Amino acid sequence: MASWLGLVALVAGVAACVPAGLRWLRVSQREHYLPGASSRFALRWWTTSLVNMLLAVLAIASLIVVWWVPVAGLIAAGVAAIGPWGLSVKGRTSPLAWTRRARTLALVSAFLVVVVVAIGALLGDAAAGAALACVLSPLLVDGAAGILQPIEEAASKHFLDDAKQRLARVSPTVVAITGSYGKTTTKNHLAALIGNDRITVPSPRSFNNRSGLARAINEHLADGTQVFIAEMGTYGPGEIAAMCEWCPPTVSMITAIGPVHLERFGSLEVTLSSKAEITVPAEVVILNVDDHRLAGLADRLSAAGKRVIRAGSASAEATVVVATDGDNWSIRIDGAEIGTSPVIIGVQPTNVACAIGAALALGLDATSVVGRVSSLSNVENRLAVATVPSGVTVVDDTFNSNPAGAAAALAVLDRLDVPGRRVVVTPGMIELGPTQNEANATFAERAGEMADVVVVVGRTNRRALRRGLAGQSAERIEVATREAAVDWVRANLGPGDAVLYENDLPDNYP
Repeated sequence: MASWLGLVALVAGVAACVPAGLRWLRVSQREHYLPGASSRFALRWWTTSLVNMLLAVLAIASLIVVWWVPVAGLIAAGVAAIGPWGLSVKGRTSPLAWTRRARTLALVSAFLVVVVVAIGALLGDAAAGAALACVLSPLLVDGAAGILQPIEEAASKHFLDDAKQRLARVSPTVVAITGSYGKTTTKNHLAALIGNDRITVPSPRSFNNRSGLARAINEHLADGTQVFIAEMGTYGPGEIAAMCEWCPPTVSMITAIGPVHLERFGSLEVTLSSKAEITVPAEVVILNVDDHRLAGLADRLSAAGKRVIRAGSASAEATVVVATDGDNWSIRIDGAEIGTSPVIIGVQPTNVACAIGAALALGLDATSVVGRVSSLSNVENRLAVATVPSGVTVVDDTFNSNPAGAAAALAVLDRLDVPGRRVVVTPGMIELGPTQNEANATFAERAGEMADVVVVVGRTNRRALRRGLAGQSAERIEVATREAAVDWVRANLGPGDAVLYENDLPDNYP
């Protein structure tokens, strides 16, 4: 009887590895196959609701007793197959795409399952090994990602070599842009300001890592291009330096230093030093000196002999200033007012100042550049304001996840001239490390002060958002998904009302 139960438990454990593995494979793909990502999300999921915490305890207890009670393997397999509750195998917003890399990761993960089951068999209980494999699926997926990472990097080397050759042949002036936030927006602003004078190619969307930048060059850098604007992102030290080795910038820019991806960087000092790698090869550096960390970097670079253009909206040290004066921006360069432009709702003046600074570094005429500022526009999903057919004014800031941007979005909502209710829909901000709870509570407090309703989406930041909203006049509504929040908005808002969608999380977040 016991042998039959062991066989059934073995089969169940191996079978449970399929839905569990697919679930965490999807998370890994969404997180760019970074080793450790699946385990980090697993911990988040298993601890965000009472149901999942009880399931996790049940799974752990089953793993402990399965060596003596084979039927416990069935319990472990059941938990792994259905849990964590709420994280689907198929995916609601980000289904698994069966790319070559995903298929390879799946095969290596399956091999690791076989290894764990075999170890269990060697220890006298294959069913226990199968139970362990299905429960530890996120660790196995991460292990497979770690094994494949150097192999994938080696396999993609020829794409990098092609990009280096193409860059050398076309020989554009490279402007490299990084920052905790504002990179994509400022890149688009710069392309708009110089496009009439230089044949310009910006890297598309957020193709800002090693592979994305190489792809942008190989697919978009046409012969005759005079300026290539390269957005460069990083999750840690050395990544930007490595990109600059084969895509060396003449002009470099840092837009801001903030707690974005802080759980990966560990500290803002590491964030600054990692971003500052972009300045090493550049002849000219543009820095947003409204940020005190970048103001200090500007002083250090200037003392070392580097040409630095300081940009900002408030700093007295800035040489390029875009300052808000009522409904207009006053644009000053080296202390002299060059022109004015109507304030563009949702466009940050510091980003505009940085873009102007880069245009000047490229040798463009200041008056001509400033004259084009009024034609700038928002980037899609970043503080875009529109009135939809229902008559509701929508502020779309769904691609934002940083405290400064969230505060700016609330200011935009507050300034809207609408007679009806103001609503904020948000899951809160992520990847802010140890500051995340406090940052979300502060944001919720401000939202609760100026909005009539705050719709809290999901569980990731629910406790922090609740804390910030406590005692505020705004009504708090909690929903499980963004789709449910949109349904509530459509059912309850009408002409004269306004809603801010602040950030959006894919369904790999609770």
